[in-house]
Amino acid sequence: MTIVYGFMILALLFASGSMFGWTLEVFYRRFKPANKERVWINPGFLNGPCLPLYGFGLTALYLMAMLEKFIPIDDDSIRKGVLFTVMAVAMTVIELIAGELFIIRRHLKLWDYSELRFNYKGIICLRFSLYWALLGAGYYFFIHPRILSGLEWFSHNLLFSFVIGFFYGILTIDLVISFSLTAKIKAFASENKMVIRYDELKKHIRAEARRQRRRYRFIFAMHTERDFIEELRSYMEKQLEQAKNGKLNDMLSFIKKEL
Repeated sequence: MTIVYGFMILALLFASGSMFGWTLEVFYRRFKPANKERVWINPGFLNGPCLPLYGFGLTALYLMAMLEKFIPIDDDSIRKGVLFTVMAVAMTVIELIAGELFIIRRHLKLWDYSELRFNYKGIICLRFSLYWALLGAGYYFFIHPRILSGLEWFSHNLLFSFVIGFFYGILTIDLVISFSLTAKIKAFASENKMVIRYDELKKHIRAEARRQRRRYRFIFAMHTERDFIEELRSYMEKQLEQAKNGKLNDMLSFIKKEL
């Protein structure tokens, strides 16, 4: 396997995982119990159908599955059990790093497991680590055997280069737009000593748009007809109101001091 060929394989895996993960999260967030209004929420901080966390995850699963033969255990069942455990740990670590980076660097909490048992900072939890293990097993048995032949075909097809180039071109533009927006959020959050829950902000913007009969965009949810800073102020006021009613946002340290 040449370096270029290997790079193209990983590029396709990242793109496929990012889009599949986005689709999975859209339906999960639509039907999870906390979403009582059953609204559609565009997951992640990007505008388009892409969740890089899952892209890195699928790439990691592929690499770990390829390394199974190096696990020094003769018993096939035990070896696979160790492999799936390692996959779960790796996915959990990726989730932890991504979650911490966005909280520290962008004052954003992209997901929240605070209401689930055995969670750490609401970023990782035991339940989802078990889900990652099941996802790893599902990938190993149902996807990995087929993905090898599929990747072989794609990597030697001329259309493959165009598709990959198109995806990463759009992704680059989306990253520039999204990081520009999150820079505004970070400045506002830093000034008010808070961490903003991204999904809650999107739901708030959607509710305000419906209340004021303004247009709401599913893909460009943060790009509203109203001034974005006004949207953030309105969101913060809503958080203050919830705090005073006993539904305290655990990330609003300044509210705790006031109460």
